Amino acid sequence: MTLSDLLSQRILSDGPLSIADYMAECLSNPQYGYYATQEPFGVSGDFITAPEISQMFGELLGLCLAQCWIDQGKPKSITLAEAGPGRGTLMADALRATQIIPEFHTALKLFLIETSERLRNIQAQTLRDYTPQWISATDELPQQPLFFLANEFFDALPIRQFQRQADYWRERRVNFAENQFFFEPDVPTVQPLLDHRINATVDGDIVEVCPAALPVIHNVSGRIAQYGGAALIVDYGNWRSLGDTLQAVQNHKMVPPLSTPGRVDLTAHVDFGALVRAAVCQHSKLVPQGLFLQRLGIVDRARKLTQSATIAQATEVKQALHRLTHHDQLGTHFKVLGLFPHGEASPLGLD
Repeated sequence: MTLSDLLSQRILSDGPLSIADYMAECLSNPQYGYYATQEPFGVSGDFITAPEISQMFGELLGLCLAQCWIDQGKPKSITLAEAGPGRGTLMADALRATQIIPEFHTALKLFLIETSERLRNIQAQTLRDYTPQWISATDELPQQPLFFLANEFFDALPIRQFQRQADYWRERRVNFAENQFFFEPDVPTVQPLLDHRINATVDGDIVEVCPAALPVIHNVSGRIAQYGGAALIVDYGNWRSLGDTLQAVQNHKMVPPLSTPGRVDLTAHVDFGALVRAAVCQHSKLVPQGLFLQRLGIVDRARKLTQSATIAQATEVKQALHRLTHHDQLGTHFKVLGLFPHGEASPLGLD
């Protein structure tokens, strides 16, 4: 039995799946899903994230949150949390960099939002010098000041796609026939959640929505609004969703999204405007990752790392700097959004 077998049987029995249901099964099925069975990260995996490129990324994000903590009066008991921590690399770098602020470490309790048991075991090894607590959803976060990281988390949440037809929308679904999965549009329906897009789209346009993102933002922003803290959300996407952005990656190459369910990574661009509309705290401007990291001092950090490095190590640092900040690499493709309490300053780099 494979995930393809399970999904095809479900479709033949109950009808086509929404893309959200398809993504959820492919990524999170506890027995056959991608995160339960595959090694996503690193050179030997399917893709490389910013924390895997260089320690500088996690260091600067950690110091940025620590500065927010200082600016907000150094609350004595806080939550430091990451959603979708991968192998724990980003958090390990953030914690190592912030050791220069012992009071910050004394105040924090570390929470990792992770549903994959396999990844939890890897994170436990990476963060063995700390005492993380694992939770499955943001509504389990403590009711206290929250300092929150989410790097390439929202892009992996399941989306629904709707294609405009006059004043109606046809949801794109996943069907199965003749031994293959394929997309097909549902019947035209009224979609009140897309009323605000009628004046900004034309017939044939595809708009994506991510229902799973809204409770995450509600829980995170609610704690920040009530108790204080800050969030740094780093992902690829734009202020508004437009077009089919569903994509699949396997062995660092793009592959068809409906190929080999459970064996490929599925993601979609993040609609940052939808995140902001769901937030109940203040939000920053949307800033390209390269500019954000440069404002935080990544160039100086790279220079310091190369001072006592070998030629090979110095070359690696310079290449990492280019990949993280340059406009033809991740520098403009990825964006950074900050959440913070009303009346407080935006996190550094996001002014």
